[in-house]
Amino acid sequence: MKNKSQDKFEKKSFKRFMLSFKYCFEGLKYAFYHEKNIFIMIIVAILAIICGLVFKTSYVESLILVVLIGVTLAAEMLNTAVEECVNLVTHEKKQDAKNAKDAAGGAVGILVIFDIIIGLLIFIPKIISYFRG
Repeated sequence: MKNKSQDKFEKKSFKRFMLSFKYCFEGLKYAFYHEKNIFIMIIVAILAIICGLVFKTSYVESLILVVLIGVTLAAEMLNTAVEECVNLVTHEKKQDAKNAKDAAGGAVGILVIFDIIIGLLIFIPKIISYFRG
């Protein structure tokens, strides 16, 4: 039999769990409307999914594309969080603030470069064979 404190904890935990989804969607909404890179990445992700359907990517290739899309969008969200945190601390031109923002952006840039390389490795052979018929 549960005591009152256990029941209260479970209710709070479930409520916190549900609120975490609310906050998640608020963060996604903020990024979508305020960060142009997220919007661009979502458009590119949709194009990659369409290309995957058109050129009939394998299960593993599709899985790789989905993972890359998820990781890249998550990295861009973290980049946005770093930029917002730096902006909370200072709006002055400070080298440390610039370094933090540039490093976070650079991390996303590295990921995007590898996304492009992997996308080319997946799609170029399929495009070539598609047009050779």
